[in-house]
Amino acid sequence: MKSIIEVQHLTKKYKNLKAINDLSFEVKEGEILGLLGPNGSGKSTTINCLLSLLNFESGSIKIMGTEMSPDAYDIKKNIGVIFQEVAVFDELTVYENIDYFCGLYIKEKKTRQKYIEEAIALVGLENYTKFYPKQLSGGLLRRLNIACGIAHKPKIIFLDEPTVAVDPQSRNNILDGIKKLRDDGATIIYTTHYMEEVEILCDRIIILDAGHIIASGTSDELKELANIEEKVSVEIYDFDITNIEKVKKIKNVESVIYNNHLLIIAYKKGKNNVVELIEHLKKEKINYNKIFVERPTLNDVFLELTGKELRD
Repeated sequence: MKSIIEVQHLTKKYKNLKAINDLSFEVKEGEILGLLGPNGSGKSTTINCLLSLLNFESGSIKIMGTEMSPDAYDIKKNIGVIFQEVAVFDELTVYENIDYFCGLYIKEKKTRQKYIEEAIALVGLENYTKFYPKQLSGGLLRRLNIACGIAHKPKIIFLDEPTVAVDPQSRNNILDGIKKLRDDGATIIYTTHYMEEVEILCDRIIILDAGHIIASGTSDELKELANIEEKVSVEIYDFDITNIEKVKKIKNVESVIYNNHLLIIAYKKGKNNVVELIEHLKKEKINYNKIFVERPTLNDVFLELTGKELRD
């Protein structure tokens, strides 16, 4: 796959703060790239620079082989942007909103009508075309916002937290729609704090912190960076927390917590961890109900790389 976005040595400062620090990466044509990072990591600044909404001190941005600039309209007409904040017109119906945004790029009436109908079908708004935004639920509003951003069939789509505060049904609809856009040839840059969505959707992932890349790769490649091999959760209702120190001394144990009747043990790389844990529980006469074993998640890796402290 060829690169459709090329960022080289990008640096953006706010006074003495480097929001982006010598950032370089590529986005391949036809892939979904997950752009992750804690608050203040530089995600929004990076996207705004890519869209030429912000000036930057040094570096270069090429999109579809051409240097990006504020007046690069031939490039911008091939880009769709769906920001986290819903941006539609309250006085227009669902159909009229999509028609307006699509009409900014597609002037031919029959083609525009076809594109609008396809966007409506993609996000599942067929039964709401005559509704006004104030009549829609949060999930339907999100779907309308996406339809407005992709109706002109852009080659590159920026999606910023598209499933925030929506119901599970709307979330599934949105995620299925994003997969369909990728399958139809769009290149997607996806930002979210929902790690399970990233695992489902993204072909490749970049994790930013302090304005530079701290890790990149597929979901499986990033999981290989974790210091833990597996997590074991044991359902115990009468667990004396003084036993935590004993569990920590078991071979290969990285960390132990007990919360809501679950003893959660993270293991370093090793074998037969569960067998040795069961033997320990029997020896200590600790009764347990269920044992769950799982590989480290992308969320585990993210927290390990970026830290667990709260960010503003």
